[in-house]
Amino acid sequence: MAKLLTPDICVIGAGSGGLSVAAAAAAFGVDVVLIEKGLMGGDCLNYGCVPSKALLAAGKAAVSSARTEKFGISSEGQKIDFARANDHVRAVIATIEPHDSQERFEGLGVTVLRETAKFTGPDTVFAGDNEIKARRFVVATGSRAFIPAIPGLDQVPYLTNETLFELREAPEHLAIIGAGPIGLEMAQAHRRLGSRVTVFEAQKALGKDDPELAAVVLKALRGEGIEIHEETSVEQVQPNGGGVTVSAKTGDGSAIAVDASHLLVATGRAANVEGIGLEAAGIGFDRKGIAVDKGLRTSNRKVYAIGDVAGGLQFTHVAGHQAGLVIRSILFRMPIGMNETSIPWVTYTSPELGHIGLNEAEARKTHGDRVKVLSATYKGNDRAQAEGETAGRLKLIAGPGGRLLGADIVGAQAGEILNLLSLAMSKKMKMKDLAGFVAPYPTLGELVRRAAISYYAEIPKKTWLRGLIGILRKFG
Repeated sequence: MAKLLTPDICVIGAGSGGLSVAAAAAAFGVDVVLIEKGLMGGDCLNYGCVPSKALLAAGKAAVSSARTEKFGISSEGQKIDFARANDHVRAVIATIEPHDSQERFEGLGVTVLRETAKFTGPDTVFAGDNEIKARRFVVATGSRAFIPAIPGLDQVPYLTNETLFELREAPEHLAIIGAGPIGLEMAQAHRRLGSRVTVFEAQKALGKDDPELAAVVLKALRGEGIEIHEETSVEQVQPNGGGVTVSAKTGDGSAIAVDASHLLVATGRAANVEGIGLEAAGIGFDRKGIAVDKGLRTSNRKVYAIGDVAGGLQFTHVAGHQAGLVIRSILFRMPIGMNETSIPWVTYTSPELGHIGLNEAEARKTHGDRVKVLSATYKGNDRAQAEGETAGRLKLIAGPGGRLLGADIVGAQAGEILNLLSLAMSKKMKMKDLAGFVAPYPTLGELVRRAAISYYAEIPKKTWLRGLIGILRKFG
């Protein structure tokens, strides 16, 4: 006979969003049941952000030691041990793992069920031998790698982000389908760790980012020996000995065939909506995810959905942000609203590529010629010159009254600089605010101030202002 649990909140999924909801609710003394059928920490900890950034760090270390000649340092005899790089990935996961563990959350007072959850009605979920009837439910089941319908793909071994980090030897030749953030980050990491890499993209690489700044990243990747075929559709995949042959067609109709030892599929994400009984709960969804309103509620008013499964921007920090919003709604009955224009994102290649807010085209569509695009180059930054990181540019999109509408940046530590711009966006700052703060010298953060100051470049040329200065000078 099923055991009946009646918590205030039932959370399905122990990834970033689900864990944040559970921890916050438990901190307020609220009774919470957390259900997870897989690994605690979800995709981010086990297969996504954490292992990918750890492998990127290993690749960066390999390149850094090989690029010391310009600083007068010799680095002869470098050896890359891919297995030890993989050990670093495992060690980083293991270090972070306790923070997301079942033991920690049970210590916080959360009831953790390691079972498959399934709605059987609008206010009932079954998980193993447990029947859960909660006041509110939060679905945070995340997403998985989307597998496209490419002829022959089901006949060859291929990798996704869930299996890539199990490799103990560097692929001799890694073919990657998809030139979004995941595909290009892993392309650079594996190239730097000794693999030959070929990337296929049906559209434009990094197509969601500013094309001028994305071009800086692509130039850097190609300069490292990565082959990137844009506007090239993969027509077929075939087994080839122990590897695969990828056959593709370019935009002009030319055929390409590449023999590779390994194949990585990085063509986006698919929301985890299957097998959890959404139909029984009266929750609307499609292949893109669960439909939610601006307050992150589903068509069943007792149920919220957050993170990747809710569609929209699929980033760990989005899930965390949405977790905070639903806690306000569930516990305090506060009105909430998700604003995607305030969400930053970063591709962690070298150089990094970041974005927040409106791009130039979006801003001009709303505000017309009242939009100003301000920029500052890494070449003009003293810290970038000192460290030899001069490839990059910052763009600020200024709207009426100088308000910051958006920003794009490519270059070293772009993600760290984007923190300042994210704060500025959230506080609706203007160029006078960004031009007026004091930046320590020399730092890359000075790029923001320099770009903002250029908003006022024409002011010193105004005749009336020069006349006023002349009058004031006469008073001594």
